[in-house]
Amino acid sequence: MKPYDFISVKLSIALILGILIGRSLNLSIVSAFLILGISLFLVAALYVFESYRKGIYYGLSIFLATVTLGILVVSLAQPKLWPDHYSNIELSEDGLWELKLARVLKSSAFSERYLFEVRSLNGKASRGTLLATTKKDARLLRFEGDDMLLFWGPVRPISPPANLHQFAYDEYMETQGVYDQIAVKAANILKRSKGEFTVRGKAALFQSFILRALERTSLESEELGVLQAILLGQRNNLDEGIYEDYKNAGAAHILAVSGLHIGILLLLLQLLLSPLKALRHGRLILMGLAVLVLWGYAFFTGLSPSVVRAVTMFSFVAYALFLNRPTNIVNILALSVFTILLINPMCLFQVGFQMSYAAVFAIVWIYPILMKVYNPGNWFLKRTWQLFSVSLAAQAGVLPISIFYFHQFPGLFFISNLLIVPFLGIVLGFGILVIILSAIEMLPNMVAVCYNLLLKTMNMVVQYVSRQEQFIFDGLSFDVVSLVLGYVLLYFIIIGIRERRFKWVLGIAICVLSLQLWTLHRAFKSSQTERIVIVQQIGNTALLYQNGRVLWAMSHDRKRLSALIKNYAVKEFMNSIQYDSIPNAFRFDGHQWLVIDSNAVIPPNITKPLTLLMTQSPKVHMERLLAGTHPEMVIADGSNYPADVTRWKKSCEKLGLPFYSTSEEGAYLLQTK
Repeated sequence: MKPYDFISVKLSIALILGILIGRSLNLSIVSAFLILGISLFLVAALYVFESYRKGIYYGLSIFLATVTLGILVVSLAQPKLWPDHYSNIELSEDGLWELKLARVLKSSAFSERYLFEVRSLNGKASRGTLLATTKKDARLLRFEGDDMLLFWGPVRPISPPANLHQFAYDEYMETQGVYDQIAVKAANILKRSKGEFTVRGKAALFQSFILRALERTSLESEELGVLQAILLGQRNNLDEGIYEDYKNAGAAHILAVSGLHIGILLLLLQLLLSPLKALRHGRLILMGLAVLVLWGYAFFTGLSPSVVRAVTMFSFVAYALFLNRPTNIVNILALSVFTILLINPMCLFQVGFQMSYAAVFAIVWIYPILMKVYNPGNWFLKRTWQLFSVSLAAQAGVLPISIFYFHQFPGLFFISNLLIVPFLGIVLGFGILVIILSAIEMLPNMVAVCYNLLLKTMNMVVQYVSRQEQFIFDGLSFDVVSLVLGYVLLYFIIIGIRERRFKWVLGIAICVLSLQLWTLHRAFKSSQTERIVIVQQIGNTALLYQNGRVLWAMSHDRKRLSALIKNYAVKEFMNSIQYDSIPNAFRFDGHQWLVIDSNAVIPPNITKPLTLLMTQSPKVHMERLLAGTHPEMVIADGSNYPADVTRWKKSCEKLGLPFYSTSEEGAYLLQTK
C-alpha cells in the first residue's frame, strides 16, 4: 500500500493546506467557524445520497471540510484574534499586569528570557502571552515554575531584525502566539507570589532541582553542558565551540532532546520489557508501560514543547509496534501529525517539527528501499549498512530543510552518526542513571568520572570529524521555490532507485534542470542589483555596498560584522567580498553623502542633493551644521550616543528636515531605481 493511499495521510495533507491558507488569510474566528459549518453541511448533504458516499464528490467534500478545519484551528491558535486578548483593551503608556510564568526560555548573551501568561490587565480579565527579559546578572529576578507577578510598566512590540537577512525573532515568537515584550526590573514588580499548581510548573521546578544537583557533581563544565543538552534539553550551559563542532560534523541533532532520543528510549524500553510479551495481554501491558515511561521522561525534561511533540509522535509509534503491522507506521505517523497540528497548528511553522517529521518519514520510506538495493549476508557488514542507511535516509529527508534554514551541509555526517548513534543508547541510559543518583545525592565519584570520560570521548570524536573542513559545504542558498524543487527531486530519485524506469530518470533530469534554471535566475537578479546598506550595530559604523555580485564591506570593526556579512552574502548570491575603510564622502545614484564622524571634518566641495550620515557622536552644533550644508536628510547610525541622537532629531524636526535613526528603525537601504 502506497503512503498516500492512507486516509490519515490525505487528511493530514488537507489539514496542513488549511493551516497554510488560514495563516495567510488571517480570518476572524467567527468567519472560520462559518466556513467550516458550510463545508460540514456539504458533507452531510452528500452523505444523504448513499451512492455518492464512495464517490469522488463525497471524498472531495471530506477533504474540503478538513481544509476548513485547518483554517479554523489556525485562527483559534492566533491569540490576537481572541476577543479577550489583552491587545483589545485600551492601554496608555503603562499598565497593571497580573502575570503567571509559563516557560523559561534559553537565555541570550545579556539577558534571561521568560514567557508569562496574562491573567488580567488593569483589573480586567484578559488572555495572551508576553516575552519578559531580565538582566543576566540580576539574580533576584530569576523566576521558576508557577511564579505570579503583579507588574506595573509598559509593553512594546518584539522588535523586527535590525538588518537585512538577520534572524526574525519577532516572526518566530509570533508562531508561539507572542507579540509583545516587557523589561522586568525590581522597581516594576509590585507583588511576587506562587500561583496555583500546574503540571508544567512542577515539571520546570523538578528540572531546576536536577540541574542544581548535577552542578554539584565532578563533571567538567563542557561535559556537563553536553549532558544537560542531550538529556534535559537545556542548552544554556552548552559551550558555543562544542555546539559548532557538532553542527559541522552533522551531529547537532544529538544536542537537543528530539525524536532521535525518544526513539532510542522507546527501543530500549521495548528491549528491556520484552519478557512481558509472554504474559496474557503482555503486548498491551508493554505498550502502556512504554508510553507511561516516555511521558515520565517528558516530565523529567521540564515538558518543553519539543519534547512533548516528540513523545506524542512516539506514543503513536508505540501503538503501531503494538499492532505489529509495519505498514501501519506511516498511517500512525500521519495520525500523530494530524493530532499535534489539531492541538497546536503553529507547530507547522517551527523548524523542530518540520525536521523531526521529515527525518522520521524519510526513514520509514527510504530505509526499506536502501535495504533492498543492498542487503549483505555478513553480520558486521549488514549492521554497518543498516546504520548507514538509517543515517542516509534521515539526512536525505532533512537536507532541503537544513540548507533552507542553515545554509550548510556536513559531508561527513554519516561518519559522526556511525560512530556516535550506535552508542547513544548507552550515553542516554548511563546519563539517566547519573541524573537519578545525583538527585538523591548517592552518585559515586567513580561513576561520574567514567561518564565524564564517555562524554569527553564523544566530544573528541565529533571535534575530529568537524575539523575536516573540506567536507563542510557552507554558504548554500535555498529559497522556498528551491526547497519545493529539492523535495520533488528527492521523490523522483527514491522512486527511480526503487522502480528503475526511464520516466523517473527523465523526472530527475527535469527537476535538476529546473533547480539550476531557478538558481541562475536568482543569480542574474542579484547581478542586476546595486545598493548601499547602512548597517545598524550598537557602537559600530558599517556600510555594505553591493554592486552586482560583488560586496564591499566598510566598517570600523570587521569582526563584529562577519556574521552579518556571511548571511547577506549567502542570501544575495555574492561571489566576492571586499573590505575597505569608511569613506568621508561618497556618491550614489547621483546623490552626495557626507559621513560626519568623531573628527567632525566637513569636505570643502559639497554638491547637491546632499545627505548627512552621523557616526561616532561628533561634537557639532547640529543647527549650525544644517545651516551650512543644507542637507535633504540626516541619518544617525548605531555608533552614536542616544542622547546625541535625540538632540539631533529635535533640531531636524525644528527645521522640518527628515531624520532617520537606525537604532530606532533598523538598517537604512539605498537602492538604484
